[in-house]
Amino acid sequence: MPPDTITSDQKQDADSWATLKRFLPYLWPKNNPLLRRRIVIAMFLVLLAKGTVLALPFAYKNAVDAMSSPANEAAMVAMALVLAYGLGRFAGTAFDNLRNIVFERVGQEATRHLAEDVFRRLHRLSLRFHLSRRTGEVTKIIERGTKSIDSMLYFLLFNIAPTVLELIAVGIIFYINFGWGLVAATAFTVVAYIVVTRQITEWRTKLRRDMNDLDGLALSRAVDSLLNYETVKYFGAERREEARYAKAARAYSEAAIKSDGSLGMLNIAQSFITNALMAGAMAYTVWGWSKGELTVGDLVFVNTYLMQLFRPLDLLGWVYRTIRQGLVDMAAMFDLIDTNVEVADKPGAPALIVDRPSIVFENVDFGYDKERTILRNLSFEVPAGSHVAIVGPSGAGKSTIARLLFRFYDPQGGRILIDGQDIAEVTQESLRAKIGIVPQDSVLFNDTIGYNISYGREGASEEEILEAARDSAILPFIKRLPDGFDTEVGERGLKLSGGEKQRVAIARTLVKNPPILLLDEATSALDTRTEQDILRTLNRVSKDRTTLAIAHRLSTIAKADQILVLDHGQLAESGTHSELQAARGLYAEMWARQAEERQEEAPA
Repeated sequence: MPPDTITSDQKQDADSWATLKRFLPYLWPKNNPLLRRRIVIAMFLVLLAKGTVLALPFAYKNAVDAMSSPANEAAMVAMALVLAYGLGRFAGTAFDNLRNIVFERVGQEATRHLAEDVFRRLHRLSLRFHLSRRTGEVTKIIERGTKSIDSMLYFLLFNIAPTVLELIAVGIIFYINFGWGLVAATAFTVVAYIVVTRQITEWRTKLRRDMNDLDGLALSRAVDSLLNYETVKYFGAERREEARYAKAARAYSEAAIKSDGSLGMLNIAQSFITNALMAGAMAYTVWGWSKGELTVGDLVFVNTYLMQLFRPLDLLGWVYRTIRQGLVDMAAMFDLIDTNVEVADKPGAPALIVDRPSIVFENVDFGYDKERTILRNLSFEVPAGSHVAIVGPSGAGKSTIARLLFRFYDPQGGRILIDGQDIAEVTQESLRAKIGIVPQDSVLFNDTIGYNISYGREGASEEEILEAARDSAILPFIKRLPDGFDTEVGERGLKLSGGEKQRVAIARTLVKNPPILLLDEATSALDTRTEQDILRTLNRVSKDRTTLAIAHRLSTIAKADQILVLDHGQLAESGTHSELQAARGLYAEMWARQAEERQEEAPA
């Protein structure tokens, strides 16, 4: 009867086979006959190398037998066989290296295609995925998965497969020359070697994992303590920190001792099994020689074959662990590829065509989680060419509107229209091409200022980049820099101030030149003087566009054509600044509170 439950080892083996089957198309690409030809040539070279190695003991045996003959004429035969042996060893090495040269492109292409597939998939996953996963974790998965491909290919094709062929060939040769006894002994020894190696390696893998975890703990405690150097000094906690680190270091030391000890046990067990077979096989050959059935060359013959056979088996533990870990890393990468795309284009979706860039929200319901609704039956319209502002308390759903407009998420109810077209029915690429945004938190690429500005539109000319920099009031700052537009901005633009980053983001959007402009707290990081300069620029460039401004400081949107006031995800009020002031509702209350804050800040 089959077992009622699947063991963890069975499940792991099934997952490993599934991962391996998933990877095979990258190894044997259908649309690239050149790479498939290289694989065939590489495997042919593997067979040549293995055939040469298997033929060497025959030359070695016959040379020894010839030297055992008293006749002087046998010296030339022995000399020829020795030279053939040396030439064969060189040929085996040459075939192996030619195989590596031929196969290198196959491995690199497989790695590249798989990495590109993962990278492409990551850019198609929803914002929800990227907000919930650590960037370092994702990049580590990709790094480990792609690095494991080379080792997987090498060991599977050029270690495991040739070793299996060599085992079969040695079994046939031993059977022809010595009968079933030596074949059975060799087979039993190899099986025992594999079983013992696997069991001890699985045990060592757990010990190694514990050792790595403790190593990371010791390192994190050391780094944490040094980063908080001042706090340690404030509270006189040097000894406490030393004891804390010493405890982690001792735990790692004990784990490392166990791990290294397990390696010694693995080597002893492997050596006992192989040398037992070696001693038994050679003793059997000596016994046959004493009876006159075997020659001295047969002793060398058996010894050479077993030495050649044990050489790849000596690496079996490391190979097994590497392949097992490689399959785990590749499975994690395939999990990324298989992650569900939350927001996807419908099959055959047309491109968005905008003649009159109007925006309409119709009864939109949305929540990031089912238990937490952000927008409730929200409806409003932004007429083409108008300047509409959205204000409200924190958590009212203002930034959520921007994310829905870019279709980072799909609403649970209602629909969003641009120029009368449902954005869920058109391609995301065409939708985002029609909308420009200046976000509240402007993140830049770790490149030059010129690159970040030109990122707004591929192929932007130098004149367009210069004009955008001028209109965003950052050109004077760039001109003062020694490297000008070639100045590096650092990781996430951290070499620039908040205001400078914001102006680069504005310039980037001006280069894009979209019909719809979305300003999400676009001047939040600017000082009052620069803010007024930017506002004048934004007011000028938005005259021929539909502009939707999300604002916290009400003074920046007082001149908007219409102001929408949100509260708890619903439209509470709407109208011009003067109309909302006269209504004495939520907007008037927010305006009064901000005016009071400005008065309190003025004396300071």
